[in-house]
Amino acid sequence: MRIKQLETFCDRYVGFVRVTSECGAVGWGQLSTYNADITAQIFHRQVAPWALGADGQEIDSLMTTITEREHKFPGSYLLRAMAGLDTALWDLQGKLQQKPVVELLGGTPGKLRCYASSMQREITPDQEAERFLRLQDRHGFDAFKFRVGAECGHDRDEWPGRTESIVPTIRKALGDQVSLLVDGNSGFSPARAIEVGRLLEQHGIEHFEEPCPYWELEQTRQVTAALDLDVTGGEQDCDLATWRRMIEMRAVDIVQPDVLYLGGIARSMKVARMAEEAGLPCTPHSANLSLVTLFTMHFLKALPNAGKYLELSIEGADYYPWQEGLFVESPYRVEDGCVTVSDAPGWGIEIAPQWLEKSTYQLSEVSK
Repeated sequence: MRIKQLETFCDRYVGFVRVTSECGAVGWGQLSTYNADITAQIFHRQVAPWALGADGQEIDSLMTTITEREHKFPGSYLLRAMAGLDTALWDLQGKLQQKPVVELLGGTPGKLRCYASSMQREITPDQEAERFLRLQDRHGFDAFKFRVGAECGHDRDEWPGRTESIVPTIRKALGDQVSLLVDGNSGFSPARAIEVGRLLEQHGIEHFEEPCPYWELEQTRQVTAALDLDVTGGEQDCDLATWRRMIEMRAVDIVQPDVLYLGGIARSMKVARMAEEAGLPCTPHSANLSLVTLFTMHFLKALPNAGKYLELSIEGADYYPWQEGLFVESPYRVEDGCVTVSDAPGWGIEIAPQWLEKSTYQLSEVSK
């Protein structure tokens, strides 16, 4: 099954990929979000030339080939572009085999528990608590994540005292039966992270994400060793050697690969297997409602070491207006705190034609 044509449809935030095989079969995937228009240039310049004419069934081998051929460009943009090819090829294979991607990966469709993930720091503790209560009532969420500190904050808070206020406020409002998670977004030194971690433990928070600068693995390991709650991380990391080191040194208790930042499903499965061999669970990062969360749903349902829940962003058009109108029908309907991985072939999604019509289009194809 040779790859004949690769197309991208982009705006600044989102880029969809359509792959067409020589037999005319089609699959849809997505470049990583944010600066997707730049990523599309990388895709056509540095990914498409190695993919066109290649066997689209050999996804893992093709991903390895591209990283080797582009070894002078090992960074994030290349892998964000490769993710578009990888995810489109999984959709193509699913459609050809009339199976959902989750089955191709060894899992089964069905319900998946999710946590309501807040992206906001400018919100007050009381406003966040009120928002969570509304979502709990409307959708049955029993797990929530909120933010502490300031992003890359060097021990500063978003405003003085916010962290010490929001932790007890959320716990008191939601009660002891709800699972609570927090995200530090690389905000703290080890000493301050441990101090905050003690506060989190006092209030039954079970997940402390990216407490220290994510690139400083030794700092994160200090926090992991000092605290009893789960310290988590890895969303930003796209290099498999870094992942291997992170897992071997036990820098975190739970690994959090992002399917699109990492370069797609095939590479994400490698990270999940590393973690499984080390006895660590995998709770992937999926912080917006483009296709990344749908990819993660299929991925998570196929993992023997899957974490307890899926990350599901609760930010709508008022916060992320670019998320609106992407699909004919949203795959993110929440009932009783769960989403459902469908049994439709491939990803089981249809991109909205109106969105595609407004996008910037580019084409790479096999020379005739």
